[in-house]
Amino acid sequence: MHHASIRTANIHRAIAFYEQLGFTVCDRFTTGYTLACWMEGSLGRIELIQIPEPKPAPDAFGDEHYVGYYHLSFDITNAASDLPGWLISLKERFDEAAKNNPEQFEPLKVLLEPTQQMISDRVYEVAFIADTDGLPLEFIRVLSNA
Repeated sequence: MHHASIRTANIHRAIAFYEQLGFTVCDRFTTGYTLACWMEGSLGRIELIQIPEPKPAPDAFGDEHYVGYYHLSFDITNAASDLPGWLISLKERFDEAAKNNPEQFEPLKVLLEPTQQMISDRVYEVAFIADTDGLPLEFIRVLSNA
């Protein structure tokens, strides 16, 4: 996959959010009449597109009847020794950023605390957070093969 594209109400806040996750802006451009960028990091490549006159996103995580985009999933198996510790560190970074720059950052919104899940023959740790527009992001880590 080349990239995942995310529409955002405020590209500057979204860039700051994704930078906290380890992404960096590699290209800035416009799509028609709006701002956009590509960001890259060890977790992959994303595109952010600022939407003029944005409407709130549907609650893909909380509405069990919602159909469509559900979440992006990032594999942190090689980046972290445990998901709970990684998430605590991420929360602390966001708390510090929100304290130092409240107009740009908010404390991290956790949608699902780390939990273990069996999928096929593997055990995973999974957690969900919300980005600046409330879109769900999953972080997954392989624990073992069954």
